[in-house]
Amino acid sequence: MYKPGIRMAARAAAVVPVLVAMAACGHQGSVTKAPSAGASPDPSDSSVYAAELEKSDLPWSGSPSPYNAEVTLDDGRRVALHYRQGKGLVEQHYSPRAKAWTEPKVIYRTRTDACQGIHLRTKKGTVAAIADFGPYCYDGEPPTESVAAVVIGSLTEWSVNVTKNIDGWEQATVSKDGQRVVFGRDTTLTWSRTDGFEGK
Repeated sequence: MYKPGIRMAARAAAVVPVLVAMAACGHQGSVTKAPSAGASPDPSDSSVYAAELEKSDLPWSGSPSPYNAEVTLDDGRRVALHYRQGKGLVEQHYSPRAKAWTEPKVIYRTRTDACQGIHLRTKKGTVAAIADFGPYCYDGEPPTESVAAVVIGSLTEWSVNVTKNIDGWEQATVSKDGQRVVFGRDTTLTWSRTDGFEGK
């Protein structure tokens, strides 16, 4: 059962890597890939590092804002996500060699209101993200679009799965070797390096 008070507390804790929420079945997935082109310090990476980190344009009086999230990989690279009004979920990644970020790129496009909280987990070069959208979600209404997203390697090709009308994924668990991610707890959505999201 959806409880607004509990949901608001969970959404406001942007630094917590695990989203506690109820999950339901009925996956409606879509995959979004976002390749970049150009030169970079790493020959295997096609990203262009020439930007500064941007933040969400959604209003928030405290700090940190629940509309931004960032995680650091073992090799020093960083991945940052933020919500952008009228656009959706936006990604940038950072190279410690270039000492700069990529240009902001929308990895899930929607005009639906953003929910408080973006949650990131990483192990062995795999980054998993949870983000939610829904009308008046910033005021505690349940999400209507629950996003599970994964990126590996050069951090340019995101796999995005969108499930409609659930109360968000409870958590994202990345395996120790980074080969597999499980979203949720009782009801789950699975991603693997070999097969992508289950059911694809």
